[in-house]
Amino acid sequence: MPKEKLIAFIGPNGAGKSTFLSLISGLQAQSTGDIYLDQQEIRNWKSKELAQKLAILKQSNGIQLNISVYDLISFGRFPYNRGKLTAEDHHIIETAIAQMELADLKESSIHALSGGQLQRVYIAMILAQDTDYILLDEPLNNLDLNHANQMMHLLKKLVEEHHKTVVIVLHDINFAAGFADYIVAMKDGKIFAKGSTNEIIQPEVLNQLYGMNVKICEIEGKRFCMYFH
Repeated sequence: MPKEKLIAFIGPNGAGKSTFLSLISGLQAQSTGDIYLDQQEIRNWKSKELAQKLAILKQSNGIQLNISVYDLISFGRFPYNRGKLTAEDHHIIETAIAQMELADLKESSIHALSGGQLQRVYIAMILAQDTDYILLDEPLNNLDLNHANQMMHLLKKLVEEHHKTVVIVLHDINFAAGFADYIVAMKDGKIFAKGSTNEIIQPEVLNQLYGMNVKICEIEGKRFCMYFH
């Protein structure tokens, strides 16, 4: 996959998108084959060094601790300081809080938050981890349209201005069409197609991928998928 790009994984439910992210991150051990991150096989990375290189946000997190928004976001700095926050750590945490528009909530208990607010807190924690690679498993879940749009713009900014590589599993193919630089389409546990966004957002690819008729429209130079007519 290309580096310093926003890479979207799309495909029907059960296609293996989330499993693939778990394998890349080392959360799930691969039974066959090798996975390389920066020319080093993923199993050879030390956990601390990998956590400074790659961050992942899974769909279900379920932290039961009664802690504040700020404290949860500060967990993102753990690979660097093992819990002893420096002035630089606090600056990075505050930046992540501002990016996710959480300043008014940073002293609140995470248990007092709505689903969408909590999702933004988890993403702020990943931003605070400040890694070269960011893996996000359907991060738009629970976000309203405005915050989902802001999220995608932020991820695009991280790629273009901060040279991050963002790999994101998306349920809505229009967010992939509108923001991704590169798309990996998965079906039945295998890579069905991969390429630039324009190469993948094509009727002949999407019709076979989803088993339905997808019409492609173009608005202001970007492609839009109609699949509900």
